[in-house]
This record gives sequence, C-alpha cells and structure tokens, in this order.
Amino acid sequence: MAGRTWTRADVAAVLSGPTASDDKYSRGVVGVRTGSDRFPGAAVLGVEAAWRTGVGMVRYLGPDRAADLVLARRPETVTADGRVQAWLIGSGTSADARNDAETRALREVLAGQVPVVVDAGALDLVADAGAPVIATPHAREHARLRESLGLDPDAANAECETAAALRGILVRKGSRTVVAAPDHDPIELDAPTSWLATAGTGDVLAGILGGLAAGAGASDLDTLQRVAASAVWLHGRAAEHAVAAHDGGPIVALDVAAHVPFAVAEALGS
Repeated sequence: MAGRTWTRADVAAVLSGPTASDDKYSRGVVGVRTGSDRFPGAAVLGVEAAWRTGVGMVRYLGPDRAADLVLARRPETVTADGRVQAWLIGSGTSADARNDAETRALREVLAGQVPVVVDAGALDLVADAGAPVIATPHAREHARLRESLGLDPDAANAECETAAALRGILVRKGSRTVVAAPDHDPIELDAPTSWLATAGTGDVLAGILGGLAAGAGASDLDTLQRVAASAVWLHGRAAEHAVAAHDGGPIVALDVAAHVPFAVAEALGS
C-alpha cells in the first residue's frame, strides 16, 4: 500500500497556538512515566521535548533519580499524580528490569481512556491495551512486536498489519518513518538529516508525540494518525534547525528538543 506524504500545511491543521482564553489545562496535560535508574536521561529528553511543543503541563511520575534530573532541567514539571489528556510510557526502561508494581501501573495506564504513547520498554504490554495507543518501535523492536503478535515478519505492508492487530497507531521509526493506522493509508516521512541517528532522539520524538496527543483533544484513530505524522515532521524539522545552528555539524538529542519551538513556529507560519 503506497504511503501518503505529510507537509507543513498538514501539520498546521493539527497544531493550534494559544488564545487569550487558554490556561494550562486547556492547552493539554501529558503524563510521563519513563526513565529508570539505568537510563534516567530518557526521562529528561522526553519531558523537555513535550514541554517544547507548547503543552500546558507535564506531569512526571518515575524513579527518584530521574525525577531529580527532570526537575533540575525543567523545574516547571509537576511530579504529583493527577488528571492528564495523554500518557507517554516506556522510554528508557526495559521489560526485563521492570518490577511487578511498575507493570501494574503501566497496565492501569493502558487500560484507561486517554491516548498512550508506548515506547521502548513498554512495547511488550501494548497488545493488551484498551486505551488508544501510539506504538513507536524502531525496526528491531517492530520485528519483536510482530513475533509476539504471531505475525509474519516478512509480510508486505507489515506496518499496516501491525497497526490493525494493535487497533491503534504504529510509528515504525527509521530513516523512512511509517505512520500506520487501521483502515487508513500509511503516511511516510523521510528523515531530513542523518545526524538524527544518535542516542536519545527517539526519546525526543516520544515526548513530542505525548505533547501533541495531550493537546489534540481527541482520541479517534484518524486524529491520532495525523498527530503522530505531525510529531515526526516536527522532529525532523527541529533536527534540521539544530544542524543549521551548528553550521551543518553533528547534533545531540537535547539540541533537537531545544529546536522544537522553531519547528512549531514554522508550521504555524509565525
């Protein structure tokens, strides 16, 4: 199945700037349950990226070490539980190292009503989700996910088949990222720079996804596919802005997160 392209105009139709009547709650609240003692930086990257989308509030619920680093970088982050419009889970975690209490907490999130961005160490739980999901595997994670679902690893239109099996959105990350949804044509976006191939940029993408999902105000699959494609576009454009700021040289994940506002402004035409 041929993939659709995604343009700045498509992204602009998904985004909205703040109005005089907005407050932090109407701009969207994203809950983030990411990071671990082994990989606390993933929490910092995802939270930073979520804030940079223009979301109204980020709630971080994770290990103490990661929470301390998040607050040192972004002191406006709330570390108390409460109402959210979307969740981000799994970045910087491993299913092998997850304890029973954390598994129960993640399953509770996945059994809820709001959209959940499912990354990295939480992908093993996504098949049982009742919530609307946006799963974000890279190629190797996608192969493992398909194996767990009993799907042919060599099938044509594999991304669409996986999305149908999950009854959600699949963002298969790579130099060409495919955003698939059940009963919709896939959307394909090429990475605009190979400097994105560095540690932590996937955590940044997950944070952008969480922020946009929280601000979208809807959880139907059509909306979530458009949100996911727009997040991938913003991630790529932020990387391009970061590379330009470094005269074409290498960038790191925080550089991408720091340039998300420039990509948002570009999409909104401001």
